[in-house]
This record gives sequence, C-alpha cells and structure tokens, in this order.
Amino acid sequence: MTSILLRFLLACLMLPWLWGAAIAQAVGFPDLGSAVPGHEDITYLDLGRMVIPDLKIGADGFYGGTLPIEMRDISGADDGGSPPSTTSLPNAAVLGIKAGGKDRLTMLFDLGQAGDSAEGYAVLALYDLTGKPKLLDAVNVATDRSTYFRDPGKVSLSANDDAIITMSTHFNSNQGYVSTPLIMIRNDRFKLIDTIYTFDENLCAYKRTQNVAFSTLADDQPYAAIKATVTEATAPSGESCDDAPPEASSHDISVTYRWDKAASRYAKDSDAFERLSAENAKRF
Repeated sequence: MTSILLRFLLACLMLPWLWGAAIAQAVGFPDLGSAVPGHEDITYLDLGRMVIPDLKIGADGFYGGTLPIEMRDISGADDGGSPPSTTSLPNAAVLGIKAGGKDRLTMLFDLGQAGDSAEGYAVLALYDLTGKPKLLDAVNVATDRSTYFRDPGKVSLSANDDAIITMSTHFNSNQGYVSTPLIMIRNDRFKLIDTIYTFDENLCAYKRTQNVAFSTLADDQPYAAIKATVTEATAPSGESCDDAPPEASSHDISVTYRWDKAASRYAKDSDAFERLSAENAKRF
C-alpha cells in the first residue's frame, strides 16, 4: 500500500507537467473503463486485459491485477526489473501514433516495483484497432522507479512513422535521475534507438538542470534524422552556503541519429551522451 501511495503522490506532483504534454501532443489519461473513441464496443480495460489478463476495478476505484504477460525488455538485456506480483492503476497513458503508414494506439502502464527490485516495471503496448483489437507488441520500458511518456510524447520520423519518447525517474531531496528511451516501431515491433541519461542537482549554492529536447532534420533516407539536445544550465542560488557557487552557465550537448539503411537501424554521430553520463556518475 505504501508503494501505491508513493506512486500516486508522485503522479500528483507531475500532473501539471503531464497534462501540458497531453494537451500539446495528444497524450491522454482516460479512465480504463471508458470506451475507446471510434470503438464504442471496446474499452481501455479490454485493451489492458491483453497485457494483464485479470485486470479489474476494485472497491477503491483503482484497477488491479496480478502478473502481466511475458515480454522482453526494450533494451534487449536480461537484467531489467521484475513485475510486481500485484499492481494497482488509477488509469493508463495513451498515445496515438503512425507506424508503417498505419494508425496505431500505444498504452503505457506503470506497474510499480517488485519487492526485490530497485527499479519499476512499465509496459509499453502497441495495438491495432482497425478490426478486432489486436495486441501487436509489448515491452518493459522502465529503467527507474516511475515511468511516463515524456513531452512531446512522440516525434515524427516521416509522414508514415512516429518515434515514441518515454522517461523513467526517481528523485530525492536534492538529486533527480532521469532516463529517456527513444523508441521506433518497425514491422509493428518496438525497437530502441537509444536511452539518454540526465541528472539534476538542487544544492544550497546552486541548481543544475539537464533538459532533453528532440528535433528532426531532413535526410535522404526513409526516416528523418533525429537531433537530441541536452541543455545543461547552472544557476547560483544566491544563498549563503559553505561551498562557493559555480558561475552561471548554460551549454548544449547534441547527438544526431541518422538512419543506416544497410543495418536497418539508427546510428549516432558521437558518444557525447555516454561521456555526459560518466561525468554525471561522478556527482552521485
């Protein structure tokens, strides 16, 4: 119960930011019992049961169930988190996308943490609703305790395809840890492009933030190039502290991903984000 309450409180703290993303980029948070627009005989709960077969509403108004179906981790590694034996959901995040020129629906279920796991478990599910609803793919995208769609939720790779942006995070009194997976869909399967790790500090003498933004660049390939930019900004607090504050500063760290047709994947043009991650690790 404590874990559920912590997740609920974190969600409340994030709501202003999340609803801003929802308005701007069509990320929605419908009640699972409501009908899918354009499919009045299908509810989001029906779709959720394709991932958690025994999902149902409880007396507390939350939707609960036990273990989800078997799925892979988006990273392809075997060391991802484990799903909790039971879960409780107030809702799920939904996002419509284009994949291979077809309309698809994605849903993100943050299931929380297993008792023996340091990170959460979050299911990103891909659905085809053109006929009888079909679950096309499902992956665990959690890399930390709490997972969301990250603003802007998706980025257009072509007129026919979108990439999905999620984020996993946890924070303490003066540090925030964020990982941002960038995910494309190929042949109705999720495929990780990269994961970007950032770190925020809020100390007595200064505040340092690292924000991620994405843009696309015209390219002579089936998919647009993606430019990811981390803006690191340091601002002295003006408070009287034991440590001298650093000077105010702001700089960008960028990596561009271009489609490699021969390898059928995106390739990045530098290891700048790996170097940033290593520098951040020294501050933990």
